[in-house]
Amino acid sequence: VQLQASGGGLVQAGGSLRLSCVASRRTFSNNGMGWFRQAPGEEREFVAAISWSGGVTDYADSVKGRFTITRDNQKNLVYLQMNNLKPEDTAVYYCAAARGAMSATRGNAYHYWGQGTQVTVSS
Repeated sequence: VQLQASGGGLVQAGGSLRLSCVASRRTFSNNGMGWFRQAPGEEREFVAAISWSGGVTDYADSVKGRFTITRDNQKNLVYLQMNNLKPEDTAVYYCAAARGAMSATRGNAYHYWGQGTQVTVSS
């Protein structure tokens, strides 16, 4: 079971990044997927989630209207498009696979986690 996140980096405020997460087929099959983040000294927090079909998405209030989660089930990929980035978006971003097929906003609904990718937004 593997999740590999990539796409992080350093960007100025107002800029954009797209994170990608590739999953092994066994992980991806019939699973909802999510993105979480953790800033230094802070607890991990929910960012966005998507159901297996892609038909249902959920977002944290802090990223609504700026971030978009999508998935490509043919390629076992989930994406997080991040626009209008702010310094408070700086964190390590983790992708995760849910136990069920639906979109899930709570961390305990996920059982597989990727290694994280650093996003740094400068002011």
